[in-house]
Amino acid sequence: MYTPDKVTLLVLPMLILFLVGCSGLEVESKSENDNQSQIGAERMEEYLPLIRGKTIGMVVNHTTAIGSAHLVDTLLSLDINIKAIYAPEHGFRGNVERGKDIDDGIDAETGVQVFSIYGESRKPSPEMLDGIDLMIFDMQDVGVRFFTYVSTMHYVMEACAENNIKLLILDRPNPIGHYVDGPVLDPEFRSFIGMHEVPIAHGMTLGEIAGMINGEQWLKDGNQCDFKVIKAANYDHTTRFTFSVRASPNLPDMKSVYLYPSICLFEGTVVSEGRGTYKPFQQFGAPWFTQKNHQYIPESIPVLAFDPKFNGQICYGYDLSSKTIEELQAIDSLNISYLIEFYEKSGMSEEFFERSFNLLAGNDILKFQIMSGLPESEIRQSWQPGLENFLQLREKYLLYP
Repeated sequence: MYTPDKVTLLVLPMLILFLVGCSGLEVESKSENDNQSQIGAERMEEYLPLIRGKTIGMVVNHTTAIGSAHLVDTLLSLDINIKAIYAPEHGFRGNVERGKDIDDGIDAETGVQVFSIYGESRKPSPEMLDGIDLMIFDMQDVGVRFFTYVSTMHYVMEACAENNIKLLILDRPNPIGHYVDGPVLDPEFRSFIGMHEVPIAHGMTLGEIAGMINGEQWLKDGNQCDFKVIKAANYDHTTRFTFSVRASPNLPDMKSVYLYPSICLFEGTVVSEGRGTYKPFQQFGAPWFTQKNHQYIPESIPVLAFDPKFNGQICYGYDLSSKTIEELQAIDSLNISYLIEFYEKSGMSEEFFERSFNLLAGNDILKFQIMSGLPESEIRQSWQPGLENFLQLREKYLLYP
């Protein structure tokens, strides 16, 4: 059950920071990135007056932290009435493997009711929302279309719109918000790993995408969600924002985050993307790959991977984990050269690709471009009209221009 004394000790530094901020004195942000960005959740003076006296629901997970304290613990210690938590993919505590359904229950540490929105239903039902005055959404996104937190936000916005509940989005910087690249989603390939007509790397925060979802009437029946964004401070789209909490079980550090937009496309192929190892998305390979200067063996690892691709087999390929953070922060586009190389060396045709590849790519064009032997430069050129249109659309919704 909830233990106020223990939590108070954890959050005391943040409460002091908050009180000093309210006094009008300038304080240095305690965020861990070099640019001293401040996440929305840290800006308590902006949102505590909006939530006091209300019955609150929270869409949060393990990334919803201020320093070492979870935001739920912080708000409970301030006597905020949290009635329910709504758990996305990987669960409230971030300890559930990719794709596994989340169960309803009571959180053992806080005693708060937890409802699953990653299982039979991915949208909070009216019954789940009974008695909720205001919903808070706060999770660390990684700026990639097929990372599912943005899809969860879409359905939460839809549920709030349908049940006349105001939504408060505590925004966080996009760690790869400095570039926009990849094919724009074709609506025919809409799925939970790609719901919106945006590129693979969209260069937007969740707060900005929420504005686009409303503005472009992407919610069911064109409904509009009444929401407010608590913006991140000291951030713009040139910032290289870093964080230490793992974004998901298989994105354990910033190296994986920076490589994820390109390497995740291997998930839709017969190539291992490094799941079942402690360097997912930093190494990738297959037993049949002809280049043998790097090898690894995927295996079942609790939470990280159950029965991963090529479980127990030697995979040959590449290891990018030795690249420095500075090298990875310099990435400003998707890299599909590895994908093309593996396809060419596989000796396969369409069987190289799994059904999910088109959902990850957002179209069926990329697969056929690779099968046709189109060079990377021509493939990238084919993305440009869609990217130019998206960049114009994006301008309307940027909160950090």
